[in-house]
Amino acid sequence: MKDLAQDAVRRLTIDDGADGQRLDNFLLALLKGVPKSRVYKLVRGGEVRVNGGRVDAGYRLQIGDEVRVPPVRTAAPAPSVPRLPPSAPRLLPRVLYRDEALIALNKPAGMAVHGGSGVSRGVIEQLRLELPECRYLELVHRLDRETSGVLLVALKRRALVNLHAAMREGRIDKRYRVLVAGHWPNPLQHVKLPLHKRVDDNGEKRVTVRDDGQTAHTVFRRLQGFPPQEDSDPLRAKARVESYAEFTLLEAELKTGRTHQIRVHTSHLGFPIAGDDKYGDFELNKALAKRGLKRMFLHAARLAFAHPLSGEPLAIEAPLPADLSAFLDTLNHAQAI
Repeated sequence: MKDLAQDAVRRLTIDDGADGQRLDNFLLALLKGVPKSRVYKLVRGGEVRVNGGRVDAGYRLQIGDEVRVPPVRTAAPAPSVPRLPPSAPRLLPRVLYRDEALIALNKPAGMAVHGGSGVSRGVIEQLRLELPECRYLELVHRLDRETSGVLLVALKRRALVNLHAAMREGRIDKRYRVLVAGHWPNPLQHVKLPLHKRVDDNGEKRVTVRDDGQTAHTVFRRLQGFPPQEDSDPLRAKARVESYAEFTLLEAELKTGRTHQIRVHTSHLGFPIAGDDKYGDFELNKALAKRGLKRMFLHAARLAFAHPLSGEPLAIEAPLPADLSAFLDTLNHAQAI
């Protein structure tokens, strides 16, 4: 393939989108397709300069810095700009909060947060297509594909760095709504069970409770129970038991953010999440699907934190989706029979 060249020296002024970023990472993102070794050679040789002088590849860029980037040859043309199909559902109507620093999105169930592993387009890729004017768009955290609810996306690098620090330091209050099979006995329960993550032969992440695992802490609060009621008519009682099992609606507060933490904690204690196809009760899930629950009942309901730039308190909530609310209605109706 014929080599293509960037014909002229570029002088780029750093704004808050790259404030605090390492020079090498900035260049690797800018010069897509250029080998990493070539990028480092440009820096070492003084062809890349910051404010007219030589710097190390690890230099942290600051607002107002001028970066000189020389002409660079690549072996492939720049990829064409992808476009979102007209028929694809849009995410912007699902935005719960937006300012210059971040977006809080009510993520739909069934959509991965990013592409890969057979997923061509996730939340972050689609947002980049819907918001081409945003030069910086990065996920702050992740939600499982089947989990709905509040998802944060940073619009500035400094916002991302500060939100990551807040997560590490436990300064973000994360609350979920989860429906488990069985009668959860305690109104308030702290679960501290270490979790070990591995990848199985199929490339799937699997998490188990293990003594040598990472510390994991979840606080569960019982919100509502759905127990079968006794009935003097044995036929009616049998119909109730066959039509629904005992369930408990919980609030789960994450004190740590381990992979599949809520799912594994509830399952290990004998209370699998309704509809969970990885750690749940598979026979129960098949029965629940016939009654309208087509996915895992896990919803990221609320995030509360200090704004990453202003420090002002923010609390963002996503209402329970229609499919999960409708399933709870069926449980309430069954109780009332």
